[in-house]
Amino acid sequence: MKKIWVIGIVVVSISGFTMCNKADVFPDAGYDERLSAGLATVFDETSKAFSHAVEGLSDRDMEVHELGDAAFEQTFVSAPAPVNSGLGPVFNNVSCISCHHNDGKGTPTAGFSTSSMLFRISIPGADEYGGPLAAIGYGGQLQDQAVFGKQPEVHVDINYNDKEINYPDGSSVVLRDPVYTITQSYLLLPAGHMLSPRMAPPVFGTGLLELIPESTILSFADENDKDGDGISGKPNYVYNAYTKETELGRFGLKANNPNLLVQVAGAYNQDMGITSYVFPQESSYGQAQSDAYKDDPELADSILNEVAFYVKTLAVPARRNVTDVTIKEGEQLFNQINCTGCHKQTMQTGVDVTIRQLSNQRIHPYTDLLLHDMGDGLADNRPDFLADGKEWRTTPLWGIGLFQKTNGIPYFLHDGRARTLEEAILWHGGEAEKSKNAFMQLTKTERDKIIKFLNSL
Repeated sequence: MKKIWVIGIVVVSISGFTMCNKADVFPDAGYDERLSAGLATVFDETSKAFSHAVEGLSDRDMEVHELGDAAFEQTFVSAPAPVNSGLGPVFNNVSCISCHHNDGKGTPTAGFSTSSMLFRISIPGADEYGGPLAAIGYGGQLQDQAVFGKQPEVHVDINYNDKEINYPDGSSVVLRDPVYTITQSYLLLPAGHMLSPRMAPPVFGTGLLELIPESTILSFADENDKDGDGISGKPNYVYNAYTKETELGRFGLKANNPNLLVQVAGAYNQDMGITSYVFPQESSYGQAQSDAYKDDPELADSILNEVAFYVKTLAVPARRNVTDVTIKEGEQLFNQINCTGCHKQTMQTGVDVTIRQLSNQRIHPYTDLLLHDMGDGLADNRPDFLADGKEWRTTPLWGIGLFQKTNGIPYFLHDGRARTLEEAILWHGGEAEKSKNAFMQLTKTERDKIIKFLNSL
């Protein structure tokens, strides 16, 4: 009888240990390549591809998303007014949607209702938080429009010089090299002032980028290039005006904002001149254009929170034609010339107990959210916290193939100088110089394959 018990215990133990074996890693080939953002992916290839809420939001969350959507499109007017009051006195545009067309990119013009360009300004030195030092009489951004009775700070003319690039195979491309001219300044611009042109970026998928663990982003950093691949990657640490803490920068073209709330509140304040509980002081404070109204904060807390929630819960469009042989070959070439040194394909979001569609998702944003030296050609020569005058944050590439549908001419790079993906690649320099040169050494057929791959994202 004792022998039978012993045999039984051995059998049960073996079975138990077998059942407790650690599961194998799920193979990459088992994932659906179309799902750029896991559960937050939407299947739409139309001009409205960037404007969908992530599917499956609760009724309450969907209501907040729709309230934020409506507020995103609201046009503000000068104070005092019964609704949407507080525009200006100086500003760049009158609504969020005026710059972020169809929740995507803008257009590289200034001074019009459809313009999406702004110019940051500062003087040498740093403020008490390590950020750019405001220019006396202008603050941190040039506002080129004003409400009735007030004078815009400046007028900006944007022109381009042609710059021909020749491939080793004899073909060529003409790039646009921008020239910015500031005129009609209401006050003499301070000596040594530095300008940084920036075009409004797309806003979809930002809720997922906000959830990427800081440890993941820092794992990509190689500031001293210890691996010798010529690519460093540096995190930007910036001041959070709401928490009053220094935090990792994720948003903005130089990773100069820590989270979506501050990014959205900053846009209201600097782009439209509207105060909020995050930025309660007018952008024109202390200037001749400043008004005497005691109406700050001008933006209701609920509206700011709703708009931040709206952009947080915008879905990412799915990839197209992922089984196409040419696109797969283009992807291999993209990896081969090490574009993925900065444009990281895959990562996992952290846990968010409030929105399961954003939580713990396998996503393909093609960015590392780090700063990289992009060379003299793209330099603005203006520091922004830890970013120097040549460094820009790696642009996420998801959805990039749909910009032509959502925004017409798909202007690329921080100032929209590139009209095609090919032009954008040829502007890469600095840490990306090696990859750009490798791209130029490819045959035209191979270069076209990379472009086709990018257009599938």
